[in-house]
Amino acid sequence: MYFPFQLRGGAVAALIVMSAAASWAAEPLTLVEAQQIAVNRSQQLVAQGALRAAAQEQAVAAGQLPDPVLKLGIDNLPANGPDRLSLTRDFMTMRRIGIMQDIPRLEKRQLRAQKFEREAERIQAQRQLTVATVQRDTALAWLDRYYAQAQRDLLVQQVEETALQVQAADSAFRTGRGTQADVFAARAAVITLHDRLSQIDRQSRSAALMLARWVGALAAERPIAGSPPWQTTPLQGEVSLEHLKRHPDLLALSAEIDAAETDVQLAQANKKADISVEASYAQRGPAYSNMLSIGVSIPLPWDQRNRQDRELGAKLAMVDEAKARYEDMVRQNEADIRSLLNDWQTGKERLARFREELIPNARQRAEATLTAYRTGKSELAAGLSARRDEIDVRMQALTVEMETARAWAQVHFLLPDQHISATAKDQP
Repeated sequence: MYFPFQLRGGAVAALIVMSAAASWAAEPLTLVEAQQIAVNRSQQLVAQGALRAAAQEQAVAAGQLPDPVLKLGIDNLPANGPDRLSLTRDFMTMRRIGIMQDIPRLEKRQLRAQKFEREAERIQAQRQLTVATVQRDTALAWLDRYYAQAQRDLLVQQVEETALQVQAADSAFRTGRGTQADVFAARAAVITLHDRLSQIDRQSRSAALMLARWVGALAAERPIAGSPPWQTTPLQGEVSLEHLKRHPDLLALSAEIDAAETDVQLAQANKKADISVEASYAQRGPAYSNMLSIGVSIPLPWDQRNRQDRELGAKLAMVDEAKARYEDMVRQNEADIRSLLNDWQTGKERLARFREELIPNARQRAEATLTAYRTGKSELAAGLSARRDEIDVRMQALTVEMETARAWAQVHFLLPDQHISATAKDQP
């Protein structure tokens, strides 16, 4: 059959794209790559970038003079009598054209521009907080998926071992060396492990769905690779005030304080009146002279005590409110960080105890009971119970490691990792 060249070329291109997509989907998904994907596809970052650009544009506009006002009019037009509605016969009638310009003080225009610059800084700090939040939540979802897979691998290994014990118990029963109760006990152990496997599969699917919220469905289907580096974090030492002040929440509040202080300066500047200048040219009838007018308008702040002073007091109160929120957030962040560090340190200590004491002890007990069963000194049920206990201890160890890793992620990504977010599709 003959295919046009364009159709054959399109089919080849489609096959190449499908092969590339399948190859990409098969590649393992590391923690760093998952975070990079999440940052690059975050629409919240795009929205905040647009807000920041808007504030920067407004800062430029706020520093300019207002638009001039063109004024047209007719003055002293006769309303009755023989000259009614005549534009030329009465010497007082004038056709007027003029222009007026408000001239706010330079200081006020600079302060208004500065206020929008502070707003742009606040939005940028808020964007950094969003980057840190995306990285942290992506890490938590990735960790849930990682440890669900680790728990599943452990259970699958135990299912295979227990299935072999079922075969051994069945063979022993047929040869008269075992009892039927041993067979039923081994089968019950396999069923129990399969039930636990179903629970783990449910947790794994839930973790994949949450991970898909950040990296997309296609990337979330990729296998997880790499070990989370939860053993160390830059914050494992003493929490310093300088580190706290770099937190995006506090940077955003600091920008709010700067904006509020700019409002105070603007309220103080409003005590000084602005001026408006106006010039107009009036044309009269041919028998009369044309007129040129020039004027200056100056507002009279006759009640500063109840207007400008009240406005200034309100702005000063807003500065106090922003500073109080800043101090409260410093204390809250310090308490949160110390609590997370405590969870992380305690988790490391518990995990060391599991690995060095509890797991070896459970393994030795299981091996001893199974050896006793093989030598006819105990029943298979005791060996299976010891094996279940070993599985439980190993599962507990994985749970402790997961909780420790989650505490690490929440501490480690309090500040955005710039190496991850450097290629994000957003303004710097």
